Amino acid sequence: MVSFYEVKIAPSVLASDFTRLGEQVSEAQAGGANLIHIDVMDGRFVPNITMGPLVVKAIRRVTDLPLDVHLMIVEPERYIQTFADAGADIISVHIEASPHLHRTLQMIREAKCKVGVALNPHTPASALSEVITMIDLINVMTVNPGFGGQSFIMDTKSKIAELRAMIGDVQANVDIEVDGGINTDTVTHAVQAGANVLVAGTSVFGYKDGISAGISALRQTLANEID
Repeated sequence: MVSFYEVKIAPSVLASDFTRLGEQVSEAQAGGANLIHIDVMDGRFVPNITMGPLVVKAIRRVTDLPLDVHLMIVEPERYIQTFADAGADIISVHIEASPHLHRTLQMIREAKCKVGVALNPHTPASALSEVITMIDLINVMTVNPGFGGQSFIMDTKSKIAELRAMIGDVQANVDIEVDGGINTDTVTHAVQAGANVLVAGTSVFGYKDGISAGISALRQTLANEID
């Protein structure tokens, strides 16, 4: 199990107030965020449209935190260099949208970004067995992608644990990120299963006492429940 001291918080700007995006990203950084998570949706791979490289470029100007860009799009290989040029530090593509995944991961590395792969809830951990040594981050979708504010799918915990074991077997240095439904009720489940990067949207940007307090609440929950 991951120590709570090792856990990274990645606030998802999908849940931010876009009229104050720069201000809110800066507040998240000041409040102790480790990454900024940016969900890119195209209305084809998922039933929603969000933001593109221009937003990534704007966020890059207001923070020096790593930008964790999650491409929920078809043909992600067409846009890797564009997002890298916009300021992405980590680019994750969906295995379900990448029929030539090995090649796509090579493209991310060649663009000088960290390499991420996202798995939908129905996709087994074993789907990554042939590429796991190429990966820096695995994004385990703990909701069905496309919308914020959904509930954490508890059945995904076993997949997180299986991925953590796979990483140990090959002695790789790979982060396991969980994305969807992370709040003070679910954060411990994710970390106990083996996750060490937590994407949090509504529970940070929509927290009643503010963004910094939302991040602190997640960390305090982990401190209270995990040795």
